[in-house]
Amino acid sequence: MVSVEEALHLVLENAISTKIESVDFQASLGRILAENLVADRDFPPFDRVTMDGVAIDFSAFVDGLKTFKIQEMQAAGDEQKTLESTQNCIEIMTGAVLPKNTDTVIRYEDLEIENGFATILAEIKPNQNVHFQGHDKLSGQVLVRKGKVISASHVAIAASIGKHDLAVLALPKIAIASSGDELVGISEVPLPHQIRLSNVFAIAAILKKVKAEVDIFHIHDTLDGSISKIEEMLKNYDVIIFSGGVSMGKKDFIPQALAENNVKEIFHKIAQKPGKPMWFGKNDTTIVFALPGNPVSTYLCTIKYVLPWLKKYLGILEKNPPSVILTEDIVFKPKLNYFLQVKIQNDKGCLYATPLKHNGSGDFISLAEADGFIELPFRESGLFLKGETVDFFAI
Repeated sequence: MVSVEEALHLVLENAISTKIESVDFQASLGRILAENLVADRDFPPFDRVTMDGVAIDFSAFVDGLKTFKIQEMQAAGDEQKTLESTQNCIEIMTGAVLPKNTDTVIRYEDLEIENGFATILAEIKPNQNVHFQGHDKLSGQVLVRKGKVISASHVAIAASIGKHDLAVLALPKIAIASSGDELVGISEVPLPHQIRLSNVFAIAAILKKVKAEVDIFHIHDTLDGSISKIEEMLKNYDVIIFSGGVSMGKKDFIPQALAENNVKEIFHKIAQKPGKPMWFGKNDTTIVFALPGNPVSTYLCTIKYVLPWLKKYLGILEKNPPSVILTEDIVFKPKLNYFLQVKIQNDKGCLYATPLKHNGSGDFISLAEADGFIELPFRESGLFLKGETVDFFAI
């Protein structure tokens, strides 16, 4: 049996090779960028007007001219026009190219326009209301570095440089398999001794946080059937996650079936509650997580171990868990780290955790009321006092 800290370390240090694929930029949101996005032209690509108004040569204003003849109008999308005289101005729209021989834009709010002339009513500065070419980035400079989680702004940047397809880290092929003869499909009416599948869908939903796509399977409680199904999955998937079949029951065949398929055990059992029976291992091509079948255990182990592994694989920076303040004393004396479901309250920027009553690791209905889990590291006294800070893992 390994400690929680050692288990997480072993999970994170065992990786598989990442792959790169190309996706349409409109389908890239939330994926991990695997190439730099480089400016194909200056940003902005021309001296861009940022206010509706008139464009002038500022030197004429310095010389005392306040009223300018309106020569013509230039809208966004028009070809660049040329100011023919410093006595003139050109009406200009936001987003347009700054006309030749002008350097300053005065907004309509600071003008009086009458009979084809524009009179400046306010103090102005040279170069105002102009976003000059290359001020943001120059052609050839990196706009977005690889390794970023693609956001809506990154999608817009890709469009602006004409990138129809983006190189992204390929999501690993993931299989999630439940184990247990008591389980039936969600559309079936269970008999009194049966329950519907739910753990596999909880795992899949958690992994959706990083856009993971999964295939779902069910394995019946036979050794031969388990060996055969695992052999098939190992040929087709980068990651396999089991729920159930890893404890001490007479029909918990998953560890034995994995061994028969030459999957190396890295650890089996963690000094924690819930989730103690978790199994972790790999072969040359596939990582395997075998999680306890009790729903709360499955949920916790997915959040604590599976999701961090997947984030590391994808290059997503995992932040340290936030600290929360206990609202009451807690006593837990077994020599295990204890993960307890809590409700969180934010009071003036401080997060307070209140334990929720539940009926053990099989009570997944209680998860609907929880905001997450707190981790209480083993201590000899077993006493955790109101006001102490502990780590929190959000659901």
